[in-house]
Amino acid sequence: MTIATPNNACLIGLLTIAALFPRLAAAEEFQHSFVKGDKYRILSQVSEDVYFNRRFNHSTEIVNRIAFEVAEVRADGAGLLRGTFQTGSTSSSGYRIDQEYQSEYWQLPSGRYEIGPQYFMPVVRHVPTFPPRQLQPGDTWTAPAEERHDFRSDFGIPDPYVIPIEVRYEYVGPSTWQGQTVQVFRASYTVFYQPGPPPAWNVAYPVQISGFSNQIHYWDPERGGLLAYEEQFKFIFELSTGAIVEYRGLASAQVVEAELMNREVVVDQVRDAVGDLPGVSIQSDQRGVTISLEDIRFVADSTALLPGEMDKLRQIAAILRGIPGYELLVAGHTARVGSAESQVELSVARATAVADILIGLGVRAAEDISIIGYGAERPVADNNTEAGRARNRRVEITILEN
Repeated sequence: MTIATPNNACLIGLLTIAALFPRLAAAEEFQHSFVKGDKYRILSQVSEDVYFNRRFNHSTEIVNRIAFEVAEVRADGAGLLRGTFQTGSTSSSGYRIDQEYQSEYWQLPSGRYEIGPQYFMPVVRHVPTFPPRQLQPGDTWTAPAEERHDFRSDFGIPDPYVIPIEVRYEYVGPSTWQGQTVQVFRASYTVFYQPGPPPAWNVAYPVQISGFSNQIHYWDPERGGLLAYEEQFKFIFELSTGAIVEYRGLASAQVVEAELMNREVVVDQVRDAVGDLPGVSIQSDQRGVTISLEDIRFVADSTALLPGEMDKLRQIAAILRGIPGYELLVAGHTARVGSAESQVELSVARATAVADILIGLGVRAAEDISIIGYGAERPVADNNTEAGRARNRRVEITILEN
């Protein structure tokens, strides 16, 4: 069992630099700032050891990618953030996306969220929250926050699972991070929570949750937002079955501002290069520009492309090499044949095969390609006809704006 950990708050360490910044330093007031149309990515890594009934069970490396846009800015300065939250792992074929979530929420200048109860992400909310006053190095404050977890697969709990927390903050002072001027904060919280049973579950539910999180936040004073974070954590879940699951680990993340894409120009560039390739179409949306290869043909019962398909991919690879600087998403889709599980497995395998070819042809490095399989969840045609099933058997390559 692994707790999903994509979040946009927080992290690690035992910095002792507070003493470098005496209280004589100029006081500053901190607020989250938003500009409509800005796009950002958060890239985070979690190294976690899992213990079951006090015995070591396994280690895991989780990679989280969050892409969000400031869709609106209110008169009170709050920003409406819309985005995609992905959790997965890396391999030589690229970043394998295991779970994908959509979310949107208002974030106030103080850091508080206004978010609907149906959203699973972000996991950590209202962090960092700033007080409505100026701060000097060494100042401390507390603010309520919460964690919300997706326990559907672990425990059969259908709704986001809420863990309330009270976060302790300390303003450490100015510093540098990777050569950039930042303001540094500590944030930490402990948890001792004995919840009642949730409205629904089918495996188990937590009867006691305890642990801690120690974090370092690197704040970008020019943008008015979190630049990076580090975290050390340990959480113990005592379950209704009597089992005890413990998570210990480290996490880190950084925020990257997207280079905005002129999608109309890229669409024209790709369409001109594709020409009359059969079964290839071009689409544009808020994610970027997508090249769809419909009825893509593989050797029976394998992930090896037929020779004619390889020729098509070589031509597309040449197009993609001419549009550098953007990451790619390779998504596999199937017709509705077989079980849902087998459909997803096949779509992942075939997306991975296409990603491997693109890497081998020098289109992108593995770390710049993400892979996901949707199975038959997103048909573009009627699965009741052979022509429709052929269109649904496709691989989409998206040039990501963010």
